[in-house]
Amino acid sequence: MTIADNHAAPDAPLAVVLLSGGLDSMVCAGLARESGYRILALTFDYNQRHRVELDAARRIAARVGVERHVILPLDLRAFGGSALTADIAVPKDGVGPDIPVTYVPARNLVFLSLALAWAEAAGAADIFIGVNALDYSGYPDCRPEFIGGFEALARVATAFGDRGGSVTIHAPLQHLKKADIARQAERLGLDSAESWSCYDPMPDGRACGLCDSCRLRQAGFAEAGIEDGTDYATAGGG
Repeated sequence: MTIADNHAAPDAPLAVVLLSGGLDSMVCAGLARESGYRILALTFDYNQRHRVELDAARRIAARVGVERHVILPLDLRAFGGSALTADIAVPKDGVGPDIPVTYVPARNLVFLSLALAWAEAAGAADIFIGVNALDYSGYPDCRPEFIGGFEALARVATAFGDRGGSVTIHAPLQHLKKADIARQAERLGLDSAESWSCYDPMPDGRACGLCDSCRLRQAGFAEAGIEDGTDYATAGGG
């Protein structure tokens, strides 16, 4: 049985899932569905360079069978400060030790705050986010300390918490390698080709193959021995 066939019970608990359209968020949504949650999927149109991922998010939401999918406009180009939200070149020379210019300032903090707002409004006590602290580009808002800190903040920042409730931030991919995430996608019956990872799509619609995200994705699928399904302009960048 695939995730698409696994329908949540009408009385199942609700969870807000941050769904970017990338591989990690796809697997995160699949794991939330497998755990029996009804899903409210939240995607941000923040005027990112790789807005093609919004189409991937729509595909994944339909595949997983979410109860509602909100694509929220939030133009972070007004702030800039990142190669994804300003006219700054996306690095193509490999994954380095420093925080790269593709880091969007406080992005996951902003996204989780809005996910928390929706969760409280909807009466959901669970939020899923596909952050990863192993095979990733070194973003500070992917670290376990950040997830734990936000979960503690949620308890004191909401009326729900004031009444003694709590919100759990699920980060099921936190300690998985990219190869493990690729294996999870296959196990869940999800089509990895429906997701999108590239930060700098080519004019012809292909993934560049050389940005950090493409390199990490290619290396993960190669290590897992699983067909990726992405059409890269430059293959083997990982």
